[in-house]
Amino acid sequence: MRKSLLALLVLLFTVALTACGGEDEKVFKIGVIPAQTEGEMEEAMNKLKAELTAKLDNYDTVELTVYPDYNGVVEAMNYDKIDMAFFGPLTYVIANHQSNAKAIVTQLINDQPFYHSYMITHVDNKWNSIEDMIADVENVRFAFGDISSTSGSLIPSIELKDREVFVSEDEYSFKSVQYTGSHDATALTVQNKGVDVGAIDSAIYDALIASGAIDGDQFKIIWKSAPLFQYPWAVHENTDEDTIKRLQEAFVNIKDPVILKAFGASGFTTATDADYEAIRKAAIDQGVIEGE
Repeated sequence: MRKSLLALLVLLFTVALTACGGEDEKVFKIGVIPAQTEGEMEEAMNKLKAELTAKLDNYDTVELTVYPDYNGVVEAMNYDKIDMAFFGPLTYVIANHQSNAKAIVTQLINDQPFYHSYMITHVDNKWNSIEDMIADVENVRFAFGDISSTSGSLIPSIELKDREVFVSEDEYSFKSVQYTGSHDATALTVQNKGVDVGAIDSAIYDALIASGAIDGDQFKIIWKSAPLFQYPWAVHENTDEDTIKRLQEAFVNIKDPVILKAFGASGFTTATDADYEAIRKAAIDQGVIEGE
């Protein structure tokens, strides 16, 4: 009886120690916007976690969470739920405005830190340019991606406002306007003829074709924006300089093709807040954030 009681006390003591150890564990938490579908991201996130955990030996482990939408990552940063985030350029500008998030890394596409917003249509449609589309605008079903996306919403909406065919999701000249929530959803909806024209990130569009997720022969690009600075990885304002340096070194040295493919990237490079000034000005102009 006494042995059983002793064994029970030892077990309870061990559980208590384990629980305390878990509470004291130093975890570096990262939030990621849904660049592609969950299945496409899972293996890459596991590999990225391993790479960053090895480099951040000033932490016990790294935790990565893919959020269901862009705004969720911004809110997680605002409420101190994460230490770092992979943002779209617009969501980064919003997070910087609201909680002083700091851009430290961005991805490279064909070794350049730029991408574009595209408007794509099905190859069977008659429009070959944005001018063709606008001339027939009342017959066009248009799709944006996530409302907080730079290339899937902000930049194309500015272009369409300048051409006086779009004011808001409730006021427009199109036959219909919808928000699909993601770039891959936009591409699939255009391919399946659920809408006629969609706005999409050029790098993700290319990655979806390369992976076979969509059939590139089923699309035409009818508009291409000016270059946009690539998606940033940004840290919480309280992140120390040693951790920032470790993160930058880790990302710059990533060569794993699975990780790179998930982000449609050829590599990573360092970035600063100043790289996103053009997006900040566009966000202010559209009333997304307030000016200084």
